[in-house]
Amino acid sequence: MRSSHFGGMTIRVNRTSIKQLLIKSVVGVISLFILVSILTSVGQGRGLSSQYIHSWSTALAGEQLLQVMGMENTHFSAPLPVENRQMKLAPLAFQLVTSLNPEDPRSFLGRELPGFAFFDSQIYIAGEGTDYTTLSHESSPPMDVQLAEQEAKQESLEKVIQLEKEAEEAKQQQGQSEQNTGDKKVVYLINTHDTESFLPELNSEEAFNNKVNITQTSEKLRQELERRGIGASLEERSVQEHLKSKGWNYNRSYDAARDFLLEAVEGTNDFELFFDLHRDSSSRNKTTVTINGEDYARTFFVVGGNNPNAQSNTKLAEDLNELLEERYPGLSRGVLTKEGSKTNGVFNQDLAPQSMLIEVGGVENTLEETYRSSEALADVIAEYYWSLQEGDS
Repeated sequence: MRSSHFGGMTIRVNRTSIKQLLIKSVVGVISLFILVSILTSVGQGRGLSSQYIHSWSTALAGEQLLQVMGMENTHFSAPLPVENRQMKLAPLAFQLVTSLNPEDPRSFLGRELPGFAFFDSQIYIAGEGTDYTTLSHESSPPMDVQLAEQEAKQESLEKVIQLEKEAEEAKQQQGQSEQNTGDKKVVYLINTHDTESFLPELNSEEAFNNKVNITQTSEKLRQELERRGIGASLEERSVQEHLKSKGWNYNRSYDAARDFLLEAVEGTNDFELFFDLHRDSSSRNKTTVTINGEDYARTFFVVGGNNPNAQSNTKLAEDLNELLEERYPGLSRGVLTKEGSKTNGVFNQDLAPQSMLIEVGGVENTLEETYRSSEALADVIAEYYWSLQEGDS
């Protein structure tokens, strides 16, 4: 301590107190700069927006939710053990600022590795063998594959020609069915990724082709629906060609498909059910099932959770999945919901309350296997549609 004399007055200054004050001031300024840098560096997509708060709050464990509610009313936290009734604010603050959950290792990698887009997927209904290691996933073709004309096998091209010949036969059978929709087309089919193909049908190492692809699977489904009296229409225009004409990259495929879907929804058509068929990128052991001695390409119903029709579309997926499991046990891989900032979460399902994305098979399935699955899907879609008509009558 130091003493100074001024005009007969003695002032004593505590050097330790001054030093502590200076240290606290410096630490305070540094902390303020750190806080400001954190808040400004997280960016618009990670700021404290309502969407961000929502995604953070959905990760709260049930125990933490009771702790939060218990801060206002102790009755909510009463069921908890005494040692867990008080909320630990530090871990919650850490999660809020960083989006990292120490108890969930996926949160450390989910925004850094592309493959962890699965982090935004939730299994709503798990089919046989379905878990978070066997989820459906899409793969975009490399640019050289997008530009190149991949070669299809001759027998595969013949399958396409044969399928086209069967179209008129299916149309005639629609009118002969006891139950039929007449001239009304009530089902609209589209393939957003219409070049997705199947390796057994190609002379290529990449499962993409402009002539032999998932559109034949959709055409088979259209024909089978017609045979069951259900008027169906398949979008004949290529989404990928439309995409290229706009100069967009592959990631904007759903934007390109939206132009066609809007015409279907807003037009004078009678469409009630909308299905977007895709081919999965998973291996054969995950996408194939044997039923009564025949191999089928397994299906996966995908619902976008970031749109106002999520609830009704989830109900559609749930009903179709249940019917499929009753008639063809093991064919469905289940129902998957996708939402969040790292996935599409819409898939144009916001345009209609009865719309669905269906994965049919994978890269190692054959067209014949997807055709069998199309017949199975036609069975359950027809049953579902006629049950709706009976309910409305």
